[in-house]
Amino acid sequence: MNINSPPSAIRPSRTDHASFSPGLAARADEAARIAAVWADDVDRDARFPAEAVAALRRTGLLGAMLPPRLGGEGASVSDLVTICYRLGQACASTAMIFAMHQSCVACLLRHGGTGAWQQGLLHRVGAEQMLLASSTTEGQTGGDVRASLAAVTTAPGGFTLDRASSVMSYGGQADAILTTARRHPEAAAADQVLVAFTREDCALEPAGGWDTLGMRGTCSAGFHLRGCGQAAQILPDPYAAIHVQTMVPVSQLVWSGAWAGIAAAAVERARAFTRMAVRRNAAKLPPGAAHYTQARATLQTLSCLVAVSARRWELHADEPEVLASFEFQAEMNMTKVQASTLAVATVMQAAQACGLAGYRNDSPFSVARHVRDVMSSTIMISNDRIMGSLTQPLLLSEVPGLDV
Repeated sequence: MNINSPPSAIRPSRTDHASFSPGLAARADEAARIAAVWADDVDRDARFPAEAVAALRRTGLLGAMLPPRLGGEGASVSDLVTICYRLGQACASTAMIFAMHQSCVACLLRHGGTGAWQQGLLHRVGAEQMLLASSTTEGQTGGDVRASLAAVTTAPGGFTLDRASSVMSYGGQADAILTTARRHPEAAAADQVLVAFTREDCALEPAGGWDTLGMRGTCSAGFHLRGCGQAAQILPDPYAAIHVQTMVPVSQLVWSGAWAGIAAAAVERARAFTRMAVRRNAAKLPPGAAHYTQARATLQTLSCLVAVSARRWELHADEPEVLASFEFQAEMNMTKVQASTLAVATVMQAAQACGLAGYRNDSPFSVARHVRDVMSSTIMISNDRIMGSLTQPLLLSEVPGLDV
């Protein structure tokens, strides 16, 4: 299984990618405004952010990454990270749903091939603004997305798949689902493929709820998936290649953009509180003012980290040997670890700056939702799991020098 083979799909060149244009920014801001209106309601009721996702459809943002021939505008990963940042400032659940959807689009674009079925699905994403979800975890694999229990089984005219997913974010609301599975019943757990199902091809049976501390609107319940399809719905590239070249780096970059957005929203509330306190106290700084300064500094570090990492992935996006190297994989994984850690630190510093006003749920300076949402960042693909997997190889590599 060669993870260094190039993506099978024709990928637009970097010159075809749009910069973050004023038009794209305006549409992102429109969706973010609607998301912000409903964010507290979505969080309180742990419900899908239907209004915000409808805005993402209406503005065409669900298909933004697609090239023009497929109904999109060739938005780059940096563009998507920026949109996630803006959505994260408004509603964390909406930002995370958008991020996970775009990682699925990236996998289809880069690894789906040029066959009629795959291209038809991508056209539908552009024309119908279909919402894509992924299912890569199973209950007995301990969160290891590189091991599958369920296997693709050959059937007359195609295949079937019977799979228990312990977590499937917004599975009940998605129009199509990408899921991992063993290549065939005798295949090893790590010999995986990525399968695309539209909702017409599969049935989802709820197998668990989603009552959590934060990210409540992602509706990441468990489901039992039973599907059938034709061979074209199995992506031609092995999941081992998809995982290292696209799924991991793109997911972690857009997630990081969303987490940075949550942090920025908390810092903005800390800024508003500090300014109000100064006005009320004859220009005297409140006790938590230094925490606001620290929050600003940490947010700046976080934003720079995410921006640099996104551009680095784009620089090497068409170089599978680089993407598959341990050094690059470690860098992308450490970006996730560092971004999530910095996001948590930023929000907690902002909370300290706001004091009791930030702690209260009924305060205009409340950062309670932001605290709860950002705590998911270190758990969503556990930082401990990532760090543990990197420690031994890093012991065998040289300590990097300073490259200015």
